[in-house]
Amino acid sequence: MTAQTPAQTRIPTPAGTVSSAPSSAPSPSPSSRTSAVTRSLLACAVAASPLWAFVSLTQAATRQGFDITRHPLSALSNGSLGWLQITNFLLAGALLALGAGGLRRALRGTPGGTWAPRLVRIAGIGMIAAGAFVMDPLDGFPLGAPSAETATLTWHSYAHFAAGSVTFTSLIAACYVLGRHFGRAGNRRYAIASRIAGTALLLGNGWAMSGGRAGTLTLAVGAVTAMLWVSVVAYGKRRGI
Repeated sequence: MTAQTPAQTRIPTPAGTVSSAPSSAPSPSPSSRTSAVTRSLLACAVAASPLWAFVSLTQAATRQGFDITRHPLSALSNGSLGWLQITNFLLAGALLALGAGGLRRALRGTPGGTWAPRLVRIAGIGMIAAGAFVMDPLDGFPLGAPSAETATLTWHSYAHFAAGSVTFTSLIAACYVLGRHFGRAGNRRYAIASRIAGTALLLGNGWAMSGGRAGTLTLAVGAVTAMLWVSVVAYGKRRGI
């Protein structure tokens, strides 16, 4: 019986003879594997918001009877194509929750590095819940739905509104925490942008909740702004790893 030996590579020597030396492919270091996982998780956060915004706004522009100045983007979960928006909420929420893990790794040990990822994860979970609990048709969408004054809301609508409140509050807080993070890091431009994104959602949601004119539009602008900013931050952190 012969002993097993490592794979060998024949190497020419200066004298013209050939010698053998063991060769083996280097295995990835633990740090490189950790970076790869972090980059993959951050990619989830990068993709979540553009996906949600693109699918939502495309439907808002093309579905018959929908008016973004009267109907919230959540109303797109109703009707024959409602499954598109439901899937959009579920998928984007899952990507955001996963992406929070990448932010936690990338921000570890920095100001805001604990709470910003937690808040982003809560927002993702809130989006999943908002997709699972569909609000009732109202204000003429889909076509034939009762007016806002005569509509009777079911518990599904109230659950959806609660999930939306959790999502918006978490996103607003996450943007302000990121503002603190970048401010402490000396990145004034990103600190200001973070606070603008959080304020856009705060004001947009507040105007909508007060019954202000075209409140659903201001809410949509604020939500898209805050969500896209989270993706921008995740993209920047991914490039830096």
